[in-house]
Amino acid sequence: MLIISTMAIILITITSVVMILASLLSKKSIVDREKSSPFECGFDPKSSSRLPFSLRFFLIAVIFLIFDVEIALLLPLIILLPMTSPSTWFLVGGFFILILIIGLYHEWNQGALDWAN
Repeated sequence: MLIISTMAIILITITSVVMILASLLSKKSIVDREKSSPFECGFDPKSSSRLPFSLRFFLIAVIFLIFDVEIALLLPLIILLPMTSPSTWFLVGGFFILILIIGLYHEWNQGALDWAN
């Protein structure tokens, strides 16, 4: 028990020292306007370097990621097919797909999938 507590104290001490050193050494002391501006061959920029971002595109990307993760959650059902009864397998898989279809219908009904709007 003494060895475990000693190792824990040593590890906590080492990680604390590394975190403190990293936070002290990583801070920039001087903020320069020229260094934080975009590089355009030494000339002043003609326009803003930030382009407007389409919120519609962001929403479609988030919906895609959500449905992509849910499809990845469906993949283990294939592995479970030989281990479970077919009725249980169809019930669980069908319920999960039903939730996906209801979510897709809700997004479609709310107009989140209308790209041209």
